[in-house]
Amino acid sequence: MEVEIIFKIAAIGIIVAVINQLLSRSGREEYTMITTVAGLIIVLMMLLPRIGELFRYIRSVFDI
Repeated sequence: MEVEIIFKIAAIGIIVAVINQLLSRSGREEYTMITTVAGLIIVLMMLLPRIGELFRYIRSVFDI
């Protein structure tokens, strides 16, 4: 796995954490969950092609 994608995921996590803290302190707790879910969806969308590659590799190794 490339190191670049790990740094991107870490950056998204830090940004989401900061936004959650800002929203929480300003009294908008209802938006913190939306921000967290949005960050999770962004990371999953980044990882979906990698997961597809993993399954293709497993199929080729086991000749399925």
